Amino acid sequence: MPLGLVLFAHGARDERWAEPFYAILERVRAASSVPVELAFLEMMAPSLDLAVDALLQQGVSSIRVVPVFLGQGSHLRRDLPELIEKIRKAHPQLSISAVQAAGEAPAVLDALAAYCLQNIRT
Repeated sequence: MPLGLVLFAHGARDERWAEPFYAILERVRAASSVPVELAFLEMMAPSLDLAVDALLQQGVSSIRVVPVFLGQGSHLRRDLPELIEKIRKAHPQLSISAVQAAGEAPAVLDALAAYCLQNIRT
């Protein structure tokens, strides 16, 4: 299993806030054989480094981090690259990279727009 995926979310004090992210995690796991973990930036567990450790224990050698954020704010421009660099130093054999925020992908924008449009048609 060379590739693993980390869904990376912000985190919040209210545990119910994480429910949609766990739903995404379960959908991704059901649709793919690639190992997938969920991680949070703050206030919730597991952290990114713990999620990476879990994937390493499953035998991955490459990890792609998918930020499940709506946009590229300072957390994704500054905090995430710092976390990834820390992981690279701890695991020099690991290939790890991040993709754009999920909310900036055209398919996600289309889905959100469609959802908004449903609410003016009902």
